[in-house]
Amino acid sequence: MAFVLKQSDTYVWPVTVEIPIDGGRFDRQTFDAEFKRLPQARNNAIIAAARAETTTDLEVADEVLAGWKGITDDAGKDVPYSETAKAQLLDVPGVSAAVVEGYINSLLGAKRKN
Repeated sequence: MAFVLKQSDTYVWPVTVEIPIDGGRFDRQTFDAEFKRLPQARNNAIIAAARAETTTDLEVADEVLAGWKGITDDAGKDVPYSETAKAQLLDVPGVSAAVVEGYINSLLGAKRKN
């Protein structure tokens, strides 16, 4: 199969969040994040900043998260993506870190498998 030079502006990747629950355990919850497809130079800068701890998970997650599937409210209704909803999601402890981990894994995952 030939490589297509022009890629879509976004792509969907699974993200797993571990939410603390009673008894010292975690509830693993997943959703599909829609990530922006950033230029390689920006990805390199994000990875370097994350490793050097010169940026926060919240800053990176806010930059790369462009949408989602599988986010619901407490009544089980889908929560549509919006900037307000994104801010609410990223304010949940552990979510920003999980988004960043998912994003970086999406960039580096193929390299790790080889």
